[in-house]
Amino acid sequence: MFKKLDILIIRSFVGPFIAAFTISLFVLTMQFFWLYIDDLVGKGLDLFTVMKLIGLVALFWVPLALPLALLFSSIMTFGNLGESFELVAIKASGIPLLRFMRPLIIITIFISGIAFLFANNIIPVTQLKLSALKYDIIVSKPAIDIKEGVFYDKIDGYVIKLGKKEKNDSIIHDVVIFERSPGGLQDHMLIAESGVMRVTKDKRFLEFILRNGWRYQEKGQRGTTNTEFIRMGFKEYKKMFDLKSFQMNKSGDSAFYDPKMLSLRQLNGVIDSLHNIDTFYRRRTRYEVSPYLRFTKYEDTGWARIDSSRINRKAKTFNSLLPDSLAFSVLQNAGSQIGTLKGNVNVLANDYTQRYLSLQFHKIEWHRKFTLSVACLVLFLIGAPLGSIIRKGGLGTPLVFAVIFFVSFHLLNQFGEKFARAGEMSPLMGMWLSTMVLIPVGIFLTYKAMRDSQLFNQEFYYRLFRQVRRFWTNFKNRKSST
Repeated sequence: MFKKLDILIIRSFVGPFIAAFTISLFVLTMQFFWLYIDDLVGKGLDLFTVMKLIGLVALFWVPLALPLALLFSSIMTFGNLGESFELVAIKASGIPLLRFMRPLIIITIFISGIAFLFANNIIPVTQLKLSALKYDIIVSKPAIDIKEGVFYDKIDGYVIKLGKKEKNDSIIHDVVIFERSPGGLQDHMLIAESGVMRVTKDKRFLEFILRNGWRYQEKGQRGTTNTEFIRMGFKEYKKMFDLKSFQMNKSGDSAFYDPKMLSLRQLNGVIDSLHNIDTFYRRRTRYEVSPYLRFTKYEDTGWARIDSSRINRKAKTFNSLLPDSLAFSVLQNAGSQIGTLKGNVNVLANDYTQRYLSLQFHKIEWHRKFTLSVACLVLFLIGAPLGSIIRKGGLGTPLVFAVIFFVSFHLLNQFGEKFARAGEMSPLMGMWLSTMVLIPVGIFLTYKAMRDSQLFNQEFYYRLFRQVRRFWTNFKNRKSST
């Protein structure tokens, strides 16, 4: 049963927390729309699609909004108690800081559990639905994804550049289309002054109707001079782009795969299978490389025990040991085998690198499930003692300190993730970097708050500076007198 003190503290905390969470979620959600606002406004999207997009984006940011709301509301709650001298009265009655923090610690642990449930069960589904919805918007409104003056290469085999788009995004100007030919042949290019861009009714093709332009085509093998150049002018030219190259469709959610879309149980299964890549590639290397290194089949025989004194030491090069009739064919076969061997090794190395990076990314997402929930507790342990030290309520001072510590947390989190993705840190160290840095800060602030520290008291620093200045003046006077 909570006592009256616990109920007082909880009532003082609930209001600021709800307000802080709402504001944090609103700001983080707007962060997404600030990037796409120019592309979404005026594109004919119905209200249901817009509301669905807002809801999915808001759900995605809930695990990050919870730590920020806890940090801000805890500073505000304890700052208000300190400013109204209720905190002084509580301490004067012999109740320590950790005791009246206890109900909020319990609530914070509960909120951390909610953050974990969101990260593990809701965010994967939200990420999947959000990706599918964004793709559906892009396919139905391709102008959202194709920007002015930017080379667009998401359609396989083509690179598109638009000089200018009209407000309706259907009429385009200064169009340049590069078409990559299959089989390593010469590329083709289309240039047009204007045109119309739209998606067919079945949403399978992106249609360009180009006007007043040229098509340049070169036939023949790449890198040779024996080619044929063709230039064709046109008044109107229709170009169709197959949207199957996106490898996505509206109903096929399984086509959108990302480690962020997996739950903890699914990540455990994928990581367990990827952990066997060393054994898999060792066995694969033996099958794909050994046939080109024929001497390896003698590794278990007695060839290594041959008496080196019986070998002809007068031969200076390998070529001198070969008869003239066989030298060319032997060297040619050796070069061919080495080239094939090098290609196989490069393919194996690239494949291994991709699978290793996939393992790292899945580990990063595995740790992310826990870091954001633990961050709720860490930031609360910073905000509560910080509020009792500064003893300032309202929005001004608590907001400044909340922004400082949350930005520090977010930057450390981003740096750690970048280092983990680049391989400079393990996923464990990278994803827990912000927690490892901020936990000592929280312990230090709690220690200072329990002893009524004047860490953020302006009068304390003013008196300290005045004493230092008085000491320095006396020291200079004593030195000048001697």
